[in-house]
Amino acid sequence: MRLLIVWLINALALLALPYVVPSIQVNGFMTAVIAAFVLALVNTLIRPVLIVLTLPVTVVTLGLFVFVINGLLFWMVASFLDGFRVAGFWSAVLGAIVYALISWAATALLLGKKSS
Repeated sequence: MRLLIVWLINALALLALPYVVPSIQVNGFMTAVIAAFVLALVNTLIRPVLIVLTLPVTVVTLGLFVFVINGLLFWMVASFLDGFRVAGFWSAVLGAIVYALISWAATALLLGKKSS
């Protein structure tokens, strides 16, 4: 049940994102739900592989290259989905950061601490 609630919170965060980053567009709630699902899959399956493959660059940049990876994955998901558009690379990086912050804050406020 918690997973579904987090998924909906992430979809709502995607809907709020164009108000903060105007170069990102999300056309509707269903588009946001699908995009949140695809982003979760990409972050679960592809992101760890990319982080391991780019570990030397990440170490040299003191971890800042992870922002580049997040932005590229965010941009990649936007390129595959109709109704979810990102204007460019820097918009994707900023959008990924803001999306993560909104999702984290909303999940912390609404769900609180995970019970054991």
